[in-house]
Amino acid sequence: KIIVVSGPVLIHSGAAEALAKLIRMGYVHGLLAGNALAVHDIENALMGTSLGMHIIDGTLAIRGHRNHMQAINEVFKTGSLKAMVKKRILKSGVMYECITNDVPFVLAGSVRDDGPIPDVLTDIVEAQRQYKRVIKGAKIVLMLSTMLHSIAVGNMLPATVKVIAVDISQPVVTKLLDRGTTQAIGIVTDVGAFLPIVVQYLEHLIAKRKRHYQNKEEGE
Repeated sequence: KIIVVSGPVLIHSGAAEALAKLIRMGYVHGLLAGNALAVHDIENALMGTSLGMHIIDGTLAIRGHRNHMQAINEVFKTGSLKAMVKKRILKSGVMYECITNDVPFVLAGSVRDDGPIPDVLTDIVEAQRQYKRVIKGAKIVLMLSTMLHSIAVGNMLPATVKVIAVDISQPVVTKLLDRGTTQAIGIVTDVGAFLPIVVQYLEHLIAKRKRHYQNKEEGE
């Protein structure tokens, strides 16, 4: 059981499709995040931007500063993320893949959230309870560029759970380790470069296994 804890940087850095592909491949069994990841994932899926910046080339969209608020409004108009998928408004992205592949997700609210969208749990005690429900039985937790959510989840995990913390800021990785998550492996790098490499390796591994079994069947 693999759980992903992620921040909106994953979307900003262009790694949304990599995480979406991991979900499609069956490597993600739960997603823990906040309002921002979902909002910018929707913005990216609908308009190709994150915080008004084109993901593909890093250029600013015309009047792009309005895009994330438009994304929030689109969710409110339909009522929920699942409703957006059902009405075929949302057709791609991390949240889309979670919903279509029945991967449980919990979005925890914050006092600084814009919106927040209807799917976000604004009761932090209930959000913590739902986080614990999703991580129960987890064997690996990937913490991708989110200090606060990573520390929160790290405090809930037993020492038997392997943790991989990826962040471009070294103090963030150190802070997580210093708070007692001693079983964590820290990787200081850009998640936008890291996650696609992981997906590429897994695709290569799957293709290699298929060739192995095909050759074995032909040999028999």
